[in-house]
Amino acid sequence: MEFGNRENGDRGTLSQINVTPLVDVMLVLLVIFMVTAPMMQQGVQVNLPKAEAKSLAAKEETLVVSIEKSGKISINTTEVAGDQLKDKLTAMLAGKAKREVFLKADSAVPYGEVVKIMAQIKGAGVERLGMVTEPPEHR
Repeated sequence: MEFGNRENGDRGTLSQINVTPLVDVMLVLLVIFMVTAPMMQQGVQVNLPKAEAKSLAAKEETLVVSIEKSGKISINTTEVAGDQLKDKLTAMLAGKAKREVFLKADSAVPYGEVVKIMAQIKGAGVERLGMVTEPPEHR
């Protein structure tokens, strides 16, 4: 197929878009995403307890659930058995407008245990769950 002016024998400029470079770029991007997708599902090991964030201002008495390295769980300063945590929190949050709890866990506590405690806290009707961290050490 030829475009241009046929009457005087001159060939005009071709006004078609060349899609070959576009296809090449798309194939390269496809390969990159195929290679990186499995790495995103596995995750990367990170040290979660250290984070740089602004501290939240607390207006009323806040509840802090602490998990020690030994596995002891406490609400503020009162030690609580693991199976009673949900019931105690439900009773403590009964009259409060803000159902907010902060979770402070030792970095040596297994992640699965922290998730179980988080599920109990959410099961007690907590609307907002904050994680207490330490700022990273600046050198």
